[in-house]
Amino acid sequence: MKKTSITITWEEDKLSALRLYLAEKDIQVEDALTKALESLYAKAVPQPVQHFLELRSGTAESAAPSKPKPKQNPPADEKEVTTNGKPGDRPLAG
Repeated sequence: MKKTSITITWEEDKLSALRLYLAEKDIQVEDALTKALESLYAKAVPQPVQHFLELRSGTAESAAPSKPKPKQNPPADEKEVTTNGKPGDRPLAG
C-alpha cells in the first residue's frame, strides 16, 4: 500500500522524555506510534474492510475463504448418546 505521513503537535519536553525512556528499551517513538496505529486500525476498521484493502493491495494471505475446522472427536471419557432419530425420543442405552 502507498504510505502517507501523519503530523501531530505535542509538548516538546514530553516527547524528549518519551524518546529518552524508550531508547533505554531500544524502541523509537515512530515505531511505537506505528504499532499503536496498527492496533487502533484493527479495533476500529471492520474486518471485511481490512480484508478488502488487503486484497486490493495484494497483501492478503489468501483470496480463498478459510475452510472450517474439522470436527474433533469427543474426549474418551464422554459417552456418546444416540436416539432413534425422532423428535422427543429418549436416548437409547449405549
